[in-house]
Amino acid sequence: MLWVKAFHLIFVVTWFAALFYLPRLYVYHASCDDAAGNARFKVMERKLYYGIMTPSAVLTVLLGAWLMSFYQVQQLAAMGWLHAKLVLVALLLIYHVWCGQLLKSFANDQNQHSHVYYRWFNELPVLVLIAVVILAVVKPF
Repeated sequence: MLWVKAFHLIFVVTWFAALFYLPRLYVYHASCDDAAGNARFKVMERKLYYGIMTPSAVLTVLLGAWLMSFYQVQQLAAMGWLHAKLVLVALLLIYHVWCGQLLKSFANDQNQHSHVYYRWFNELPVLVLIAVVILAVVKPF
């Protein structure tokens, strides 16, 4: 079980790194006004989303489910903190898909948002990370 937990945490870290970095790329991409820079951002965003962010999200979820399989249903039912954490993970998955939709809009040169929008958008996973870590470590309920 400890190996599964270790790899789960490794992929959580890589997923969050990408969740933090991709919107930061969007901040800079939204401010970019030259063709070469635009093309460079498209490549960076695509590789980050499909090469790191999505595989990390999938492995995080699969390893988290594997971790849950070590417990009996009655134990899982009593873990209120875990239920809250799973809701936050679902929100992160929605945010992940949202990032993918924004990626497509940039790829098609149809971005509708300013760099300021993306600066705020970039802060959302920080709040979720704080809550997830507190829930997983403190287990307040």
